[in-house]
Amino acid sequence: MKKMVIYGVAVLLAFSMAGCNKNKSVGSGTSTATEPKTFILKMSTQLNETSPIVQGFKEWAKNVEAKTNGGITIEVYPSAQLGSDEDVIEQAIQGVNVAVLTDGGRMGNYVKEIGIIGMPYIADNYDELVQITQTAIFKEWETKLAAENGIRVLAFNWYDGPRHFLTNTPVTTPADLKGLRIRTPGAPVWAKSVEAMGATPIAMGWNDSYNAIQSKSIDGAEAQHTATFGARLYEVVKYIDKTSHFQLANGIIVGEKWFSKLPAEYQSILVDTCQAAASENARLVEQVADDYENQMVEKGMVVIAADREAFKAAAEAAYTALGFSSLRDQLYAELGKK
Repeated sequence: MKKMVIYGVAVLLAFSMAGCNKNKSVGSGTSTATEPKTFILKMSTQLNETSPIVQGFKEWAKNVEAKTNGGITIEVYPSAQLGSDEDVIEQAIQGVNVAVLTDGGRMGNYVKEIGIIGMPYIADNYDELVQITQTAIFKEWETKLAAENGIRVLAFNWYDGPRHFLTNTPVTTPADLKGLRIRTPGAPVWAKSVEAMGATPIAMGWNDSYNAIQSKSIDGAEAQHTATFGARLYEVVKYIDKTSHFQLANGIIVGEKWFSKLPAEYQSILVDTCQAAASENARLVEQVADDYENQMVEKGMVVIAADREAFKAAAEAAYTALGFSSLRDQLYAELGKK
């Protein structure tokens, strides 16, 4: 009888150990039952909720979530809710899970050459801008941003249209800008370009422009229609001086530290969907820009047909001052453009 009890205990212990081992296997890192890691990316922009680009971000977010089966969730934060672009860029570099809509001027603070994409009259339209971003030269700059500065470019083909001067006195030539304090983003490419075209550049956040113009702290701004209309600048400025001096190419960047933690599949999805969303959204921007201009005219603004050739000639001084003349020649040579 004693032997039978001992045998029974031994059997129970064997089953118990088997159960423990089974539970350990299920809970191990190699188990197929383990939930995949998920990621949240906070998309920051100074543009407000009504901007067509912000609509593009939301479409991008939907596509990413669908293609990753919820593995990546993109949260969109318009109107500088996460801080200034410069602050968010620095957060990204440190590894925070943030993305930001930026431009060549700001990226030129890290890799000087890439700033040329934001130079005046470097391109005449969106398609020409995209061609520049696809050159081997431009790709080298993107690689340098990642390797030396911790900035990963997801796509640089986001577009917000041509920028024009916005003033309370009509501007047809560079001479008309003399003495006018014009708000512009805080980067050398922008400042030197605006200065070359005749104005005094004043760096400040876009969301401060309305009050600054209203209080006469500055005399005007330069911006694209989507931003001008969204910020209601038609309430404080009279003229749209149509210079089309910048074709606003934008990029979305994240930190290399954060990006490198993503599975390779997620990295590819994030980049591919970003570029596709940008291409589609650019056509939307082109469509709504004319509509915004018409609405601003209805609200009292006056469109001035500026002498663009005169502004192009004046802008050459910025290329010389920043050492971009030969670089522009190299880009045009790769594109087969004189």
